[in-house]
Amino acid sequence: MARNSDHKEMVITIEGLCKSFGANMVLDDFNLSLHRGESLVVLGKSGSGKSVLIKCIIGLIRPDRGIIRVLGQNVLTLSHDALDEIRVKVGFLFQSNALYDSMTVRENLEFPLRRHSFNLTQSAANDMVMEALHNVGLEHTVDMMPAELSGGMRKRIALARTLILKPEIILYDEPTTGLDPITALEIISLMKAIHEKYRTSSIIITHDMKCVSLTADRVAMLIDGRCYAEGTYDELKMAQDEKIKQFFQ
Repeated sequence: MARNSDHKEMVITIEGLCKSFGANMVLDDFNLSLHRGESLVVLGKSGSGKSVLIKCIIGLIRPDRGIIRVLGQNVLTLSHDALDEIRVKVGFLFQSNALYDSMTVRENLEFPLRRHSFNLTQSAANDMVMEALHNVGLEHTVDMMPAELSGGMRKRIALARTLILKPEIILYDEPTTGLDPITALEIISLMKAIHEKYRTSSIIITHDMKCVSLTADRVAMLIDGRCYAEGTYDELKMAQDEKIKQFFQ
């Protein structure tokens, strides 16, 4: 997994993050850092604020207070254009996959290339699309529609679209939710292969303990709106704290 030398550089730093919706305090002085080359899992119950956290990082939700530095820049103070530049370097895999049903697989993958105004020839775009599909083992689906694909295949296509811009960081929002156990393991294996091939830094939001055990260099536990505990999977599994133990039973 991540090399020791990688761990000296922080690629994401979150300080004092707070976010409430009405009277519901979802994040309450949340603090966390991601090292370069690290695969970090944020573990919490459904509704604990994991997805809110990851959407704050990418700028889809604005927190009430706090600092979020991504690749050295505070995303909360960036202009729209500057935030777009950061988003090129940060891939986001939505829980819902967020594929466009009216577009072919090729068109779905070309969308981020066109959105970020790359001056690409069609030939270069084709090469990037096919490389991304090769990475997820689905080159043959290039002219298919999302409705023609299984749930696992749609997840792979969404991951291919995330990879097409060669991001330095990938944020995974519940990557195995809604998948059968065998397909979930295939997606986990693919995530690990991508981590090894591209040396990406990753935050994985999940409550799937199999995903945690197989992907995490480090685990941060989101409980009561805070980073309640951090450690390796094995360290946390041995903890005697009841709030931590309930996840490992």
